Amino acid sequence: MTNNAAPVGFTDTKQHYAILDGLRGVAALMVVAFHLFEAHAASRFEQIINHGYLAVDFFFVLSGFVIGYAYDDRWRTMSTMEFFKRRLIRLHPMIVVAMLIGAALFYVQASAAFPNIQATPPWLMLTVMVIGMTLIPVGAALDIRGWSEMHPLNGPSWSLFYEYVANILYALFVRKFSKTVLACFVLVTGCVLVHYCLTGPNGDVIGGWSLEPVQMRIGLTRLLYPFFAGLLLSRIVTVGRIRHAFLLSSVIIIAALAWPRMGGPADLWKNGLYDALCIVLVFPLVVYIGASGSVNTRMGARICGFLGAISYPIYIIHYPFVYTYIAWVNQRKIPLADALPMTIATFLACVTTAYLCLTFYDIPVRRWLSKRYVH
Repeated sequence: MTNNAAPVGFTDTKQHYAILDGLRGVAALMVVAFHLFEAHAASRFEQIINHGYLAVDFFFVLSGFVIGYAYDDRWRTMSTMEFFKRRLIRLHPMIVVAMLIGAALFYVQASAAFPNIQATPPWLMLTVMVIGMTLIPVGAALDIRGWSEMHPLNGPSWSLFYEYVANILYALFVRKFSKTVLACFVLVTGCVLVHYCLTGPNGDVIGGWSLEPVQMRIGLTRLLYPFFAGLLLSRIVTVGRIRHAFLLSSVIIIAALAWPRMGGPADLWKNGLYDALCIVLVFPLVVYIGASGSVNTRMGARICGFLGAISYPIYIIHYPFVYTYIAWVNQRKIPLADALPMTIATFLACVTTAYLCLTFYDIPVRRWLSKRYVH
């Protein structure tokens, strides 16, 4: 396979960056493991796969790069509405099914960890589900879980909300930026990101999932630099030829996400500096390495293809299972060593559900929508 690629789900003459597909899957699996282990963490200083939250920022870099490659040269023949239709068809079917899964498991998760569930009537939960299917965020009045999430049935959908924001900004404004203007924009947003990392109250970039002003600032800070840095990277860098690129880039991203917390409560800036270095330098480097490699074996192509195919489904559907796991751990006060069989079972359930949704729902629905609405 060549490494000149459009995003998964975009069917045309451009082929995929196979290694970037695989890396997206590696990061998605790390996110699932991070969230499961997080259920046993006493604090943000004592987590396994401590920097798993940075996978969101890596996804933004990767998304900006692939969007730039796939669409930058199409605007003479493609309208803004056509772009929006393509992105909706690519992303939205799984958002709908993710909210359905979240609703199906919601009352099973009733526990002290989620104080609002027991007091939530079914009609209100279903209202939140329907709103969630549109990806419109909700505020405190519809906080049916008690975690102040903009999508209480499926928390990670917040990052898809910001992905949509980035796509809108790209289509309406940023695609018209020259390389110089885009570079200036990336420089400014990068400075804002680094400043927050070094001076933020928690020493990390965790946040963005709530409509509260502070959380929205975090969400936009996490979005603007990485997404548009990825876009800039797609415009200015000529990919090279790097041997063993998938192995090398996978090791780097796994190590970056699994690295232990830096510093402690007295020196929060150390971990903030680590986060900033990962987002500003490491993740663009990983994307460059991945784009500069090729998959030369049938087995490698299958692995990258599978990981890429399930990456988005597993990311968007896994958290209702994690909510359920958190409730189970919380109710029984089970340490990780005793919970490990259930941890593994939940992980495998996420992978299996993602694959089934991809095969029997996402691919057929996207194919039908593309035939009907994309010309």
